[in-house]
Amino acid sequence: MSSSSATPADPLPSHRAVENLLARYAELVDDGDFAGLGLLLADATFVGSGAPVSGREAIEKMFQDTVIVHDDGTPRTQHVTTNFHVEVEERAGTAVARSYVTVLQALPDLPLQPVAAGRYRDRFERRDGQWRFVERQVDIRLVGEVSHHLKAAAGRRAVSDG
Repeated sequence: MSSSSATPADPLPSHRAVENLLARYAELVDDGDFAGLGLLLADATFVGSGAPVSGREAIEKMFQDTVIVHDDGTPRTQHVTTNFHVEVEERAGTAVARSYVTVLQALPDLPLQPVAAGRYRDRFERRDGQWRFVERQVDIRLVGEVSHHLKAAAGRRAVSDG
């Protein structure tokens, strides 16, 4: 490669940098680090089952308001992201990705089990030499026992138990 070739400031190949962002999202959710999720998605719009949410504070609050955090400070989940398909447009500094997600959960009174599965569709931009999320679309297609994972489902469980 000649010294006059344009190279991104990010030392990782673009595909790998995008895959690392996908993995980081899963780690932050599973760690219950909603402030970290807000930072990771600060430049993004999150599109899930509710109204789209944009910006660091709004995304952090959405996770705090939605996900149950247990005594160990985590949701007691493992997000397994697979079937990555990443397309990078180097000249434009943009990328799109599609992947599958399976969410596993276990608690002392809940055996290890898949609680949700679906797809992610993501858009990224390279800004100041770093790849960033600009949109995350979550399409959960299969739902299992989520009453220990999502606050709305736990509320429905409490009403039906009461």
